[in-house]
Amino acid sequence: MIRLKSDDIKQAALKHFSTHGYEGASLSKIAEEVGLKKQSLYSHFKNKDDLFLQVLRDAGEVELQTKLTFFNNRQDPSPEKSLYAFLVMVKELFQLDERMKFWLRISFFPPEHLYHLIGNEVLAIEDQVRKMLEAKFAEWMSKEQIFVEKPRIPASAFMGIVDALMIELVYDSNPERINEKLESAWTVFWRGISK
Repeated sequence: MIRLKSDDIKQAALKHFSTHGYEGASLSKIAEEVGLKKQSLYSHFKNKDDLFLQVLRDAGEVELQTKLTFFNNRQDPSPEKSLYAFLVMVKELFQLDERMKFWLRISFFPPEHLYHLIGNEVLAIEDQVRKMLEAKFAEWMSKEQIFVEKPRIPASAFMGIVDALMIELVYDSNPERINEKLESAWTVFWRGISK
């Protein structure tokens, strides 16, 4: 596959935006890193906002596709094992993938002038993931593998666990504490939806 210069620019920008935030990232340093002058960036991206938003959308697409395809790739039909594995996958995804670290930080701390735009992007992805989860819960309910009134209830509760896990990943780098919170939330959640 041929790698485009714009991909190299986005990769360098990802590193700079992740490390320095929107305000601290320098277009000159991004350009220098890929062997360009700052002015040359404008032949690939309109401005700093355009570059930032394209990096953000790439990261959001990775998050969305990873989460949406997770259950399609699972061979184990057990909701307990699948849901727990999903939480572990989310934790590892945001700990190991630089794009996801960026997505997580920016979704919590967006640049002020892009606040609503980024908020809408984050919520749109969350809505798609929630709908996928609702469909999985409906499937499990039909097979009497879980016991709840409506699929939206456990899907929303489960998304709450994912959100709490993400907050923990933003503010805490202690793996033991992150794992303890994940295990505690998971245990209470699973007891609530299983016999």
